[in-house]
Amino acid sequence: MKRIAILASGGGSNALKIMQHFQQSNLAEVVLVITNNASAGVLQKAANFNVPTYIHSKQELENGELLNKLLENEVDFVVLAGYLKKISADIVEKYDGAIVNIHPALLPAYGGKGMYGMNVHKAVREAGESVSGMTIHYVNNHYDEGGIIRQESVNLNENDSAEEIARKVLELEHRYFAPTIEQLLKNLS
Repeated sequence: MKRIAILASGGGSNALKIMQHFQQSNLAEVVLVITNNASAGVLQKAANFNVPTYIHSKQELENGELLNKLLENEVDFVVLAGYLKKISADIVEKYDGAIVNIHPALLPAYGGKGMYGMNVHKAVREAGESVSGMTIHYVNNHYDEGGIIRQESVNLNENDSAEEIARKVLELEHRYFAPTIEQLLKNLS
């Protein structure tokens, strides 16, 4: 069984879909949910699945303690699901090829520092895009620049609000993130 850690900073809807997906799996299990936000909704979602949680400080991200936590829990695969901190180089190096992120746009457009959540959807709306989507990609030492694993798109209407764009993109994320992780894990075996 592969051991997955999910890092999330907010409500955790993608984390929920991943925990549901692997709940009865013979391939992998979610063994840890990590957040930098003590009031993150993902903590309750993890508790509902009896998945241990860990709240880390900024210092722990920088001083190697977060990597130690992953290693202590024998984590094989790291998933960023709405995690709003830059991953430290030691984690990126240790989990090279086994750490992925989901981004709410079609990278390389609308990526980089500060481009997350509604910031992305507002930028897409302001640019008058007719298509948006989501990108699942490997994590490297630069925001949103790791190798692209999968992209899915959705058509936008000219009168879609940023909130409507967010809803459409989140539907794609919920549909494709967990199955893509499963395929990556099969390839790691």
